[in-house]
Amino acid sequence: MKCAGCQHDNPPGARFCNDCGARLQAAGPGPGPGAYTPRHLAEKILTSKGALEGERKQVTVLFADLKGSMELLADRDPEEARELLDGVLERMMEAVHRYEGTVNQVMGDGIMALFGAPLAHEDHAVRACYAALRMKETLRCWAEEIERARGVPLRFRIGLNSGEVVVRSIGSDLDMDYTAVGQTTHLAARMEQMADPGAVFVTPYTLRLAGDAVRTRPLGARPVKGLDAPLEIHELVGAAPTRSLRRAAAERWSRFVGRDAELERLHRMLADAREGHGRVAALTAEPGVGKSRLVYEFVTSPLAREWKVLESSSLSYDKAGAWQPIIDVLRRHFAIDERDGAETIRTRVTDRTQALGGDLESALPPILALLDALPDDDPFWALEPHERRDETLGALTRLVLKETDHQPLLLVFENLQWVDPETQAFLDALLTRVHAARLLLLVDYRPEYEHHWADEPGFTELSIEPLTPAAASELLDALIGRDRSLGPLRELLVQRSSGNPFFLEELVRTLVETGVLVGERGAHRLATEAGGLQVPATVQAVLAARIDRLPHDEKLLLQSAAVIGTEVPFALLEVVTDLPADSLRGALQHLQAAGFLHEAGLFPDLEYRFRNALTRDVAYASLLREPRRTLHARIVEAIEQLYRDRLTSYVDQLAHHASRGEVWATAAIYNRQAGARAVTRAANVDAVRAFEAALAALRHLPPGPETMEQAIDLRLDLRPPLLQLGRLDEVLAVSREAEEMAQKIGDEQRLARIYAYLINYHYLKGETRLAIEYGARCARVGEACDDIALQGLARQYVGQSYHVLGDYGRAEQTLRENLDLLGERYQGGTPYVASCAWLALTLADLGEFEAAYACLDMAHRAAEASRHAWSQVIAWTMAGLVSLRRGHLARAVLPLERSVETCRRKRLTLWQPIPSSLLGLTFVRLGHIGEGLGLLEEGVAQSRRLGVRAYLAAWTANLAEGLLADGQIARARATAQEALDLALAAGERGHEAAALELLGRVAARSGAPGAAEALQHLDAARALAETLGLRPLAASIHLEIADLLGRAGDERRAADHRARADRLAGALGLRRWRDRSESEVAELGHLFIVARSSPELYDFLAQELSGAQRIRVLLDRRQGGRAEPVDQDLQTWGLALAPRQHE
Repeated sequence: MKCAGCQHDNPPGARFCNDCGARLQAAGPGPGPGAYTPRHLAEKILTSKGALEGERKQVTVLFADLKGSMELLADRDPEEARELLDGVLERMMEAVHRYEGTVNQVMGDGIMALFGAPLAHEDHAVRACYAALRMKETLRCWAEEIERARGVPLRFRIGLNSGEVVVRSIGSDLDMDYTAVGQTTHLAARMEQMADPGAVFVTPYTLRLAGDAVRTRPLGARPVKGLDAPLEIHELVGAAPTRSLRRAAAERWSRFVGRDAELERLHRMLADAREGHGRVAALTAEPGVGKSRLVYEFVTSPLAREWKVLESSSLSYDKAGAWQPIIDVLRRHFAIDERDGAETIRTRVTDRTQALGGDLESALPPILALLDALPDDDPFWALEPHERRDETLGALTRLVLKETDHQPLLLVFENLQWVDPETQAFLDALLTRVHAARLLLLVDYRPEYEHHWADEPGFTELSIEPLTPAAASELLDALIGRDRSLGPLRELLVQRSSGNPFFLEELVRTLVETGVLVGERGAHRLATEAGGLQVPATVQAVLAARIDRLPHDEKLLLQSAAVIGTEVPFALLEVVTDLPADSLRGALQHLQAAGFLHEAGLFPDLEYRFRNALTRDVAYASLLREPRRTLHARIVEAIEQLYRDRLTSYVDQLAHHASRGEVWATAAIYNRQAGARAVTRAANVDAVRAFEAALAALRHLPPGPETMEQAIDLRLDLRPPLLQLGRLDEVLAVSREAEEMAQKIGDEQRLARIYAYLINYHYLKGETRLAIEYGARCARVGEACDDIALQGLARQYVGQSYHVLGDYGRAEQTLRENLDLLGERYQGGTPYVASCAWLALTLADLGEFEAAYACLDMAHRAAEASRHAWSQVIAWTMAGLVSLRRGHLARAVLPLERSVETCRRKRLTLWQPIPSSLLGLTFVRLGHIGEGLGLLEEGVAQSRRLGVRAYLAAWTANLAEGLLADGQIARARATAQEALDLALAAGERGHEAAALELLGRVAARSGAPGAAEALQHLDAARALAETLGLRPLAASIHLEIADLLGRAGDERRAADHRARADRLAGALGLRRWRDRSESEVAELGHLFIVARSSPELYDFLAQELSGAQRIRVLLDRRQGGRAEPVDQDLQTWGLALAPRQHE
């Protein structure tokens, strides 16, 4: 048997639902919902029936029942039992219908009702809560009466939950076929079953939507059958007063931005009204743009404090409450609260009215009648209804105008789109009299509200537009802050919200609740990738209600436009929709007037655009899967037909619609083309998404050799963007999948391409020997197939692998051979740029800077010509690194900053740690230690997160240098030791030398106790650097040793190492170290350098050091003997050191 509440199928003979616990009753021929739905609601539903069927709806579900009814009524007369049950059901249904809910099921002793379906309501959760509260109160009063009269204790319980349902069809008797999405109805039924007698239990999903409109009592987390984790449950205890609502909203509101011009205009109108020139200010805007916030800021501004302010608002669920906004104003004007009785009200109103003077005595009866304080025998009640109405309108108008004789009055009526006819009539009457009073009437409404006030004197309508991008960014400063991780997300939030403050705040709230953002308000940071921003339920409710109010044809047109996309070409709409051209244009005009669409372009084609991206999302999501699929497929055909001569410009749209339309063969083709286009723009996330969509499409096609080849090629296409995003595990996964497929079909050439990326994978993971093995394998296949591009890719990775190992000779040879191989034909590709760049780095490490700069020029020219971001950041980074190696620090900054910024902007995640670390080291050496250290930390942390081991020892050594400069000796020692361990484990000998040098420098900072250890590390680093040919590093180490020996008093050996450093620095053009050497040598005295067999060196040094005050360069031309004393070691260098000279 199917449960009427949650639709669960139960076994035969079951008395209670196995899923939600509700009592099961066989379906009978009883009346459908049409029999007990009020006529005005039934007409509204049936009128919109065509537009409501086959849609997804956000709803709040209400379950209510009489607890223990079978046991309670088992022994009673059937007629009496029926009478009691009918009384319960009538009161339940009355409460539901009062707030425009729909009773979907009557289940013997209870009901199930929906709010938000079939009629969408933006405040469906509030309506359901208020219905539950009314139901609770009326049932409580009736139950007390029944218990007193008949001794029957009636106990009821109510449960609420909010979620999504699919409305499939609506019968002529309003019987509705729907399907719950997820736990929507199940949780509502569970709340009812768990509720205490006389209580209303609500889920957090309903409470989140109802917000400050209700008061609840938290009950804590409780286990719920069907859920894996306990659920936070609340008991609904009451509605929040209107003033409390405004106060709560004000406490929650964010910074007020972007409305200075509007506020200034309102203040000018206030000034006019003070002088007796009454004004009417009407604010109009779409939901969420900030009408109420502007009203609040205005009425609480200093200029309005001397005014008497009376405020009221119409409610969407209270249109039937005639005069209610007027009654709220009167109660505030006369200071009446809920506890005041009729006599108190009469006294207060009479005293206040008499104090105003004039002809207000006749106004008392209508006013008291509105306040339910007029005696039953008053002659006013004898008047005809239309006469009472006229008397009331006149009395209210006279009261307001008389009040303005005593003090200026600011009268506020909000949300006139929901105004009742009587309040509307009062406003119409008042507007004709405003111009001569000290009165500012401030109203607000949405664009669909209609009035006839435009020609009234003193009337001004202010259209409140969404925030500008700058104002929206300012609001985001207050909401989430400006953490570096938030950059792309901030742009996405501004774009998706279209400047709507409410939408922006709700998007942020959703990101916080889902854990995407962490931290405090105004100081958030990104914890995980945001992905696609989901539409918050609060925003969805507002937009869905607006869409549902459209005429049927316009709603279908809007949904069709939503399937097309955010930009909607008119020509495409003409083909996709079935509307005649005139009807289509008329409907589009109406949608523009209603604020859903606007003309985005007239040339070369007429194009419309959704005013808000979230509106498009809600309209799209409301369609069911099959109608959506059909529309997408039709759009593919339409684009191919309309734009057949320029399809390449529409590849992204074709790929999207083909996938959503399930046109699988077409989807595979267009998605691969879209992915390739994204790769050329360095849009790696888009590229991955497109290639994965192409793979998904292939899985729907019949298997065969061609499909297998496409599947391999797509996985090969996937690897570059995945690699650049730093998703190494996925690179390995798709490579292994492709390898298995290529082996299965025996495709050696594709297998070699697979191995090319396995080289890079193993190189990045620090498995360098394995990378070189794959490189050799790949190169052999490339040679056999005469595939130059494949060979170039393989040799590039092999050259990089030799470099990271510290085998600089092989690295130089491999990279030079690769450049010769690639030649001019392949200069535009990344392998050519990377080979140039790594060759430049290799040469710089060896001290051949001029040759390195020549290679960098080649890399730059090729990278800029390709306009490919990945190639560009490689060239820029290596330019900065070569300048850093040479000591040209200022020159290193710009290319490294460009690399870091481009990596962040283009999400080149894999590369980003490299320029970050190098820029950090540059800043540290320039003295900007704090800024530099942050970048150094970031570079190492990113490399670790990505699992990249290549060069990690180098970035860790850089971090150790930053820590040392910052005085963090202990951390610097541990970090330098870590760098050494990493280098030894990976066999990276050049990085081993750098780590040893750092360990020596750290030990040297410990003073005399660490001198021996420092000298040991530095000497080991020197020996290794000289073995590897790392002359710039060797020069630096010689200086460090000289410093250490000098502090120990060993001036002879210190001078020896300083001389070696100076010679190397001079020969290599190492400005930074040569400057330091000159400074320190000058402190010691004159330095005489004799190059017995190197006159060229003498000429170079004499020219370079000619400006130094206390340094002399001599050429020793003696053939026999040697200068005394001469350090034995200097003989091998052709140098002699003269003793210190004194002035």
